[in-house]
Amino acid sequence: MKSYQKLTTAVPQPVACRVEEEGAAPTPAGCGKLAPWWVGSGLLVAAVLLSTLTVWVLRQVSGGWPGPTLPPKCLLVPESHRFDCYPERHVVVTQELCESRGCCFIQSPPLAGGKRGVPWCFYPPDFPSYALESLNQTALGMVGLLVRREKAYYPRDIEMLRLDVEFETDTRLHIKITDAANPRYEVPLDVPRATKRAENPIYSLDFSRDPFGVLLRRRTTGTVLLNTTVAPLIFADQFLQVSTLLPSRFLYGLGEHRGPLLHSLDWSTLTLWARDVSPTESFNLYGAHPFYLLMEEGGDAHGVFLLNSNAMEVALQPTPALTWRTIGGVLDFYIFLGPDPNMVIQQYQQVIGFPAMPPLWALGFHLCRWGYGSSNETWQTARAMRNYQIPQVTHPQDPWRCWGVLGSVTHPCISVPQDAQWNDIDYMDGYRDFTLDPQKFASLPSLVEDLHKHGQRYVMILDPGISSTNPHGSYWPFDEGLRRGLFLNNTQGQPLIGQVWPGFTAFADFSNPDTQQWWLENLQRFHARVPFDGLWIDMNEPSNFMDGSEKGCPLGELDSPPYTPAVLGDSLSAKTVCASAKQKTSVHYNLHNLYGLMEAKATASALIQIRGKRPFVISRSTFPSQGQYSGHWLGDNRSQWKDMYYSIPGLLSFSLFGIPLVGADICGFSGSTSEELCTRWMQLGAFYPFARNHNTQNEKAQDPTVFSPAARTAMKDVLLTRYSLLPFLYTLFHRAHLQGDTVARPLFFEFPRDVTTLGLDKQFLWGWSLLVTPVLEPGVDSVTGYVPRGVWYDFYTGSSVNSSGEMLKMSAPLEHLNLHVREGAILPTQKPETTSEATRRNPLRIIVALSQSGTAWGDLFWDDGESLDTFERGSYSYLVFNVTQNIFTSTVLHASAEATEVTIGTLSIFGVREPPSKVLLNGQEKPFSYLGNQVLTVSDLGLSLSQGFSLRWL
Repeated sequence: MKSYQKLTTAVPQPVACRVEEEGAAPTPAGCGKLAPWWVGSGLLVAAVLLSTLTVWVLRQVSGGWPGPTLPPKCLLVPESHRFDCYPERHVVVTQELCESRGCCFIQSPPLAGGKRGVPWCFYPPDFPSYALESLNQTALGMVGLLVRREKAYYPRDIEMLRLDVEFETDTRLHIKITDAANPRYEVPLDVPRATKRAENPIYSLDFSRDPFGVLLRRRTTGTVLLNTTVAPLIFADQFLQVSTLLPSRFLYGLGEHRGPLLHSLDWSTLTLWARDVSPTESFNLYGAHPFYLLMEEGGDAHGVFLLNSNAMEVALQPTPALTWRTIGGVLDFYIFLGPDPNMVIQQYQQVIGFPAMPPLWALGFHLCRWGYGSSNETWQTARAMRNYQIPQVTHPQDPWRCWGVLGSVTHPCISVPQDAQWNDIDYMDGYRDFTLDPQKFASLPSLVEDLHKHGQRYVMILDPGISSTNPHGSYWPFDEGLRRGLFLNNTQGQPLIGQVWPGFTAFADFSNPDTQQWWLENLQRFHARVPFDGLWIDMNEPSNFMDGSEKGCPLGELDSPPYTPAVLGDSLSAKTVCASAKQKTSVHYNLHNLYGLMEAKATASALIQIRGKRPFVISRSTFPSQGQYSGHWLGDNRSQWKDMYYSIPGLLSFSLFGIPLVGADICGFSGSTSEELCTRWMQLGAFYPFARNHNTQNEKAQDPTVFSPAARTAMKDVLLTRYSLLPFLYTLFHRAHLQGDTVARPLFFEFPRDVTTLGLDKQFLWGWSLLVTPVLEPGVDSVTGYVPRGVWYDFYTGSSVNSSGEMLKMSAPLEHLNLHVREGAILPTQKPETTSEATRRNPLRIIVALSQSGTAWGDLFWDDGESLDTFERGSYSYLVFNVTQNIFTSTVLHASAEATEVTIGTLSIFGVREPPSKVLLNGQEKPFSYLGNQVLTVSDLGLSLSQGFSLRWL
């Protein structure tokens, strides 16, 4: 039996098959030597071998090795290269258990805190695996046959596997391994189908024949991106496992989890199984995203997506290496070659789908709480937000920024901005979907009418659990769903009954197309009473207050599989439904992680049919491709400083997952916030792509109007800043919708060769140009943040800082959030109002941040803010702004009627080094102002957005 290859250890080399993009694919008989990169560290390998064997011989001679004698092959495996042969949790792994699997056993101390560390039971170099029996050319790549001649230790090993390789694009490789003889469940996700083989791929592919392995490298650098020869491939009916070496330790993605953006590879395990639980480190949370992004040495990046929806875990170890374990489906991998991280995410979304374009109002400020108690109290809160005005004057250097003054009034500023008012489940009658509490929420239709009159929107919550205990004929959603057979069924074919907020419930089966029609009809009926504008779908993991059902779950290998990943609760049915539950498309065992996606798809479709406008849906549970249908909030967080910090890696991770409309509950959901915490969180949350303040019942209110004048002013100020930036933010979402750009972005996306940025997750960017540095700890009036190399301008004043790439201490009193504009950027902004609808009628202010060479670039996407498919139908305007040689140019590349209603009022240019003598607008001299911090401002332009123009300073 051939041995597994490790780049840093010496073991017998397998025969390799080099696969290039041109010519016929080789057959195993024609495979030659491995490529030079495989044996390049031969001297180091020999040294490791000699050292290890010497230790073994000395211990054997001296009798100093404790316990039974170990085979030499086990001693050859360094600790960091030990791949777990016995990953079962809550089992004390003994030597007998380990060796019954044919593996090596060496005890190692656990990590601090009792966490598992180096595996005691690990694969020897000669553990049986599959061999590549044949390999043949196809139009798109190749097809091969993998054969296992010795069974592994999980039941129902699949002896023959089919290998499909497709060179789909020059930067995308598709590798799929499945049963060669029998069909298996595959994720029902629409993915693009390649029609021709890539002509000039930036990757090269090798195969190890026996044991089978994939060896993928980047052509330009020779970096090995995947090397799956390091541990055996296992493909049993309910246990699929493959391992790979990683080219660096800089790994991101693999959600949904709470923790730093950069994953630790110190023997950690990430479980992907949708679960209702307050965000906690090391727990599997609401969504499942089997995708990772890895930064390579030198700044290149690649990504890997496993298209599999079964329960899985990803084991990380300091080799560096990664092991995928899943308990169903197939191994369907997409590899994205970038080469920069922005391109990796774009390529990923080319497979899963680009996110939907949200309505403009979705980017405004949202307010909610569980526990308003009545529609009148909800209404009172919305009125308080509108009516809140304290004496204020305008900032001397920024006329759109309000500053509080507790003395005489010289200029009253506007109310606290708010676009949407929400209600949690307390609006319902007995917590039942599609009902209204007839006493406490009788005035809700009038409240919604009032919101609409003020240019605001209304969003309500829905859960997928449908009350099942009402008298027959009294609750149409359940009666009709039961009549049509639209609920999850148990193994006896009867509706599976669990328990959620209304008591005993049945669960809608959104994999059934008929359920989508029923869902639409329910929403239509309720919308006729309460004309909601958006929907918040919660509890859709699906959550269940019981484990499985009121009758438990049946015995069997769906509910008690041979291997259960490290899920919270140690059972697939913990706080959800039985894995054996029957759905239209498959069993819940396969579909669980898709439940939120399927509900989001049905909900978005229903909203389009009901309102005829862009849908707004926020979902708790998510899966790849969900950005096409919904946004996401990060769940039931707590009013704690650490929760505020963790929201940043959370929103950045979902940017990687193709769900840019994401945010956390501002000021925290559970627990009681403090004024300082809420003020700082409102400042951070104003720069979440999705900004909503939400808290739980029986806690004090935390909307901006309930705090002291100083705190209220700080909150209002930062919301006005957000609203002034809506044109910029809206354009970022257009680029996300069009080509998969990220909105909120980690710093390393823009500075991938700056190693300092690779671990930063307390700051982030909007797009490529606006740096957000929030305060994340109490009792401070300054914040230290990293400023990458180059010139950055204070967003409010235009003053510049020229950084060499360094940590800088910035002043941060309670009323201030640090924002910096990157040199070379042009940001379209607008005079803010109380709603996005009112803001969009105001004049634009264009902020230009000149580069050191005096150039800048920016763009603006503009449409009516809510109609469907405006870009696809051509009903939009698109402008490009450029500066070169002291000339600002606005070029209209596409125009629509909406652009004629808006004007450009002000142009502010940061970094004008010499005071101009004159400014010419389309050749005509124009008044201007110039400040000592090198800011040139030209006001009262009055230019239609639909007309191009140029402005020159001399």
